[in-house]
This record gives sequence, structure tokens and C-alpha cells, in this order.
Amino acid sequence: MEITTETERKYDVPENFELPDLIGAAGIAGVDGAETHDLDATYFDTDDLRLMRNRRTLRHRTGGHDAGWHLKTPGDGTGRKEHRLAGQAAEVVPDELVGLVRGIVRRRPLLPVARLQTHRVETPLRDRSGRVLALVAQDQVRATDENGVQTAWQEIEVELVDGDTAVLDAVQRRLAKKGARPASGPSKVSRALAGRLAAATTTATVKGKVNPVFRYAREQRDAILEHDPAARHGEETAVHKMRVATRRLRSTLKTYRKWFPASPVRDELRWLARLLGAVRDPQVLEARLLAGVEESGPEFVPVAQRIRESLDGKAAAGRAELAAALDSDRYLDLLDAIDALVDRPSRPGPDPAKRARKVLDKADGELNAARESGVDEKLHESRKTFKQARYAIELIAPEHGKRAERLVDALTGLQDGLGAHQDSVIARETLREIGSDSFHFGVLYGRQEQVGKETLAEVPALVRAARRKRVRRWLKKT
Repeated sequence: MEITTETERKYDVPENFELPDLIGAAGIAGVDGAETHDLDATYFDTDDLRLMRNRRTLRHRTGGHDAGWHLKTPGDGTGRKEHRLAGQAAEVVPDELVGLVRGIVRRRPLLPVARLQTHRVETPLRDRSGRVLALVAQDQVRATDENGVQTAWQEIEVELVDGDTAVLDAVQRRLAKKGARPASGPSKVSRALAGRLAAATTTATVKGKVNPVFRYAREQRDAILEHDPAARHGEETAVHKMRVATRRLRSTLKTYRKWFPASPVRDELRWLARLLGAVRDPQVLEARLLAGVEESGPEFVPVAQRIRESLDGKAAAGRAELAAALDSDRYLDLLDAIDALVDRPSRPGPDPAKRARKVLDKADGELNAARESGVDEKLHESRKTFKQARYAIELIAPEHGKRAERLVDALTGLQDGLGAHQDSVIARETLREIGSDSFHFGVLYGRQEQVGKETLAEVPALVRAARRKRVRRWLKKT
């Protein structure tokens, strides 16, 4: 599978639109070498257009330089990711692409929903050296939906190649002078199915005033789905972010349990977080334990190798277990259950800030007791409660602005400090497990023991920062 990032802008243009002179705009020195293509694309989606509602398009296209299957998904910033597969049959969506949208479509079949036939004139925009900065596609489109209803229009696409957004801005200004306007939809197929898409979106939208508890819960559900495809392949960032969203959602269901009926979702989210942690934790631990080890001398090279082999093996086993779980009925059932919880009409309820205060007070009490006892496990438990409090305050932050953000930052600092201490505890346990027979592992154990003492010594200052009156005053008055 080829994965690319595309950055493009689309424009609606009037009939008989002619491309303006673009020479001189943002370093464009040549517009020669235009090519003509006839493209024929069949788009696939569920009967309720779940892919399009989640900003994804799936098609099989003939013609042009990239014939085959294309799945477009949201990317970072202004770009989109495009997953391409060539040489596959046109009638059935390849399993590789189905897997990338499984979390969204669940058990629903992917069926043809529209056919788009496009006559394209594609013009390269070159700089003085002949480098292609962008491509301008003039498209005459004829769309046919599943009922045979046809629509036709003309549009312009400008896609970056080796240029930057300054090229897009300059071209846009010249196109606008000729009557071009930003496209009415994010994609051609969304324009072709605009009426049906609007009806499906309206049906799926929760009506009424949005409760911040439900808003935050939906954001975490959406984050789980967003990072699902890359997490299936064990991508570190995606696994981490999916795990964080899972934890945030579980914490929200716990803190604001009056808003949510009793259900097994919290336990199932713990199951999912455990699977994600089985991939993520060995990766983080390996980086921590190997930092500076091999530079300590040649006698530590075998030590580093033992650590690497052990933790790489655990991460690989975790990736295999996670991939199987994300293809399981249990996972799909969990996603359905989350939807049922967070997409219910949300009525105003008790003040969310009141629950946040209670959780924060609980975390303070637990930490006071833990510091007095000096027991690592109690420190770890208090850290988890501070994390719960932080998530609760994140939830209400949009309504309380910078003062809430300051408290979130302070709690994050305290949580990270306690986390660094807990990491040293886990690191020592791991070193004992891997190399209890080795003097050099004992040296590393001693280092982590010192780290534990140093991080614990930093906790009092972090506690004072998180308990300052000016940081918390607003929450007590809310």
C-alpha cells in the first residue's frame, strides 16, 4: 500500500471558465506540458454514509496516473492522507482498506453509492528550474448516484507538489479574480450526494443543548476512531493517543457516572487500554532503560542487547494481540456501546465543576496520606486520581478559559512528577526480572533507584504549585 499526503484546494467555477495567467505568482515561471485524462471512479460507503460523515472517501478509479483503489482520510493540518492500492479487483473493497475503516463502518457492508466521470486537464506549475510546484486540474464532472440521478459541474483543484502554501495562496488570488470560489463541499462525491449526506448527518446529530460532559465524551470516542487505523499497525504515536483517549473516556464515565447508566463500557475500556499499554509501555521503558547505557562502556553492550530483546519481544507480542483484538467482535461491540452512551440526547445535569472539585479534593487527600506513608503503590494510586481530576477539569475548560488551563497545567506537572517516580519503580522491577544474575544490571538498578529518590524530592514543589490559591480559587467559587 502506498500512503501519501496531499495538500489541495478546490474551487467552484462558472461555465466556460478559463484558467488565468499564473506566471509570476509565487515563483511560477512556466505552465507548459498540460495533460488530459478521463477518470471514472466508483465510490463506496455504507448505506448511511458513515465514511463521508467521518470525512473519509473510498473509491476505485480508472484513468490517470494512479488508477486503482484510493482511501482518503483526515491528515495533520491542511493535508489529507491518501492510501493507494493498485492491481486489485474493482468490485470488492480490498481487506487492507476495509481494515483501515473497520472502526467506523463496523459490520456494515461497503457498497457502491455513486459514480463520478471526470474529464480533467492537468497543468503543471513550474519554477525557473523546471521543478513542479503544484498541479492545477480543470475538471468537468458528471456524477450519477445509486438511483441514476445525474448532476454535472465544473471545478478546479490545485494540489501542491514541491511548492508551499504561498503557491496555493497566490494561485487562489488569481483564480478568485476570474470568479472562482471555494468549493461548496469537501469532495466531489459529497457534492454529488449532498442531499442524502445532509439527511444522514441530521439523523446522526444529537439534538438540543450540548452538555460539556457529553461533548468531551464524544471527543474521546472520535479520537479512538481517528487513531484506530494506525494503531492496528502498532504506530507508536497512534497507540499512545488512542490509549489516552480510552483513558479519558473511561475516567469521564467514572467521574460523571450520574450522566451514564450502569454498563460494562468502563470495564471494556480498561480491556482496550491494557492492550494498548502492552504495546506502548515496553517502547517507553526500553527508551528509558537504554538512555546512555551503551555509552557507559563496552561491558554494557550485552546488557543493552538483553534489554532490547526482552522489551522488543514484549512489544511485538502486544502488537499482535492488539491487532487481533481490533478485528474482534468484542471491540466492535465496545464501539457500538460507546456510541449508544455518548450519542444520547444530552440534557442539562448537575454542575460538572462540582464533581471536578470532589475528585480533586480526593486526590489531595490520597497524596497527603501517600507522602506520609512513603509507600510507592499509594503514590501511584494518588497519581491516577490526579489524572482523573485533570481530565474532569479539561472537560469544563472550554467554559472557564485560561484559569482552567492554568490548573490543568499545574496538575499535569504534578502528575508527570509522580509518574516519573513510578516509572523508576517499574524500571527497577523490569531490571530485576531481566537481569537479576548480572552485576551490570545491578548498576542500572542503582541508577534507577537514584532517579526515584530525585523525582520524589521534586514532588513537594509540584504539590505547592498545584495548590496555589490563585490557581484553584476559581474552581472553589464555581
